[in-house]
Amino acid sequence: MRRPVALRLQAALGTLALAAAAGVVLTMPEAAAAAGGATGYATQNGGTTGGAGGQTVRATTGTAIHQALCGRAASSTPITIEVEGTINHGNTTKVSGDSCSTAADKIELKQVSNITIVGVGGGAVFDQLGIHIRESSNIVIQNVTVRNVKKSGSPTSNGGDAIGMESDVRNVWVDHTTLEASGGESEGYDGLFDMKDNTQYVTLSYSTLRNSGRGGLIGSSESDRSNGYVTFHHNLYENIDSRAPLLRGGIAHMYNNHYKSLNESGINSRAGAKAKVDGNYFEDSKDVLGTFYTDQAGTWQVSGNIFDNVTWSEPGEDNNPAGPDPRSTTTVSVPYSFTLDDASCVPSVVSATAGANKGLKVSDGSCTPQSPDPTDPTDPDPTDPDPTDPTDPDPTDPPSGTNLSVGAGADGSSKASGTSYGNVRDGDLGTYWSPAGPTGSVSVKWSSVTTVAKINIREAAGSEGTVGSYRVIDHGTGAVLASGSGAGVIGFSPVALEKITFEITGASGTPRIAEFETYAG
Repeated sequence: MRRPVALRLQAALGTLALAAAAGVVLTMPEAAAAAGGATGYATQNGGTTGGAGGQTVRATTGTAIHQALCGRAASSTPITIEVEGTINHGNTTKVSGDSCSTAADKIELKQVSNITIVGVGGGAVFDQLGIHIRESSNIVIQNVTVRNVKKSGSPTSNGGDAIGMESDVRNVWVDHTTLEASGGESEGYDGLFDMKDNTQYVTLSYSTLRNSGRGGLIGSSESDRSNGYVTFHHNLYENIDSRAPLLRGGIAHMYNNHYKSLNESGINSRAGAKAKVDGNYFEDSKDVLGTFYTDQAGTWQVSGNIFDNVTWSEPGEDNNPAGPDPRSTTTVSVPYSFTLDDASCVPSVVSATAGANKGLKVSDGSCTPQSPDPTDPTDPDPTDPDPTDPTDPDPTDPPSGTNLSVGAGADGSSKASGTSYGNVRDGDLGTYWSPAGPTGSVSVKWSSVTTVAKINIREAAGSEGTVGSYRVIDHGTGAVLASGSGAGVIGFSPVALEKITFEITGASGTPRIAEFETYAG
């Protein structure tokens, strides 16, 4: 008799608590930016490229993610959002704009397209905060962890789904993610990876889904059969009660996945669905394939799978398990090419590649993990000058020349009580501007086009080191001129503009900006 999911977690959670109490710092390996290309059904219907070819910005809060979406010229302007740190309810607010539609209780990708969200640096964790994709297309989510999203209790987010897609969604590639809960519906959780209401051309690859009552579904009811064309490959499903996934109508292709401890049922093909099930490894599980909890049957095609300590229930009115001797009941053809690892090596290759912070490693089709292509287009051009070349100007050198901000105009997105935007361009270190919280933006503007190549952000006395992550933006075009962390001198290629914005996307408190100096060189 298997214990409930929540009880099975206690030992692991206790270990983590002891580590925290001891002051142990758990570090994650450095992760590359978005890499590789889409696979499976996400390659169809024009393909899935996300924000390729667009600007790249860095975000350390949920609000900053929404600001990046809302700061684009249009809802279809390509953008790659590099995320680092923990995204939660406390740092995620609604942001308004013509190119976005966001909400405070989730990361909202609504009525948008051409977006990549990728975890970088020390990793990106969406803690109790789900990612919601609605009426959107060409979305890539890579190298992030989404955990403990609830539909009941507190706080709630995204209907309890870690990643949820609904309403005319097309072309989504989710890759190298970790999606996890801490129990089932009775503990307040729902699905880890849900698709409904006409969601098509989706691939979930090299991801870990664990510790949940429900892995995910394709179709919200027996009548919601407009979803499909979904590929699942090289994923680990571990300690999942059911829905790995539940498929209502449509076609899904599952290959080279490792299913471990599916406690009640696994791939549930029903309501006329077709499941192509190739080269998977099922281990220590029950009823891993069939039609369950309904009299509306689905079908499956099986090939090359391994069933290791799998038990099967007796057929009944609402249950039609595929085993104990699984045979194909349909034929499914897929329109893309793929290379199967032998099922016998799936546990080892999936263990080395699946989940966030695994270095984006993939299988080469012969059971050997491979690192991303070093010539990936998201990497810096090897012919570019070395950014550490000693002949380059030292960005910490004191700026020379005229401070163009003195006498210019100023405004911003928010300010705290008793401060003024104008305090950042008056040449007086005794006055300052503050946002209403840890994030916000302040701008310097001129009545005519002015060339700027360097800025100097000076924090007020007593608040040095408060500014965390930032972006420098050409307000007129939305182009990101520079991004990084910490105040001080920031250089970039000379640009002619009328308004330049310093956007604080993360801070250790409420920043106090005494001066926003601008220089031509």
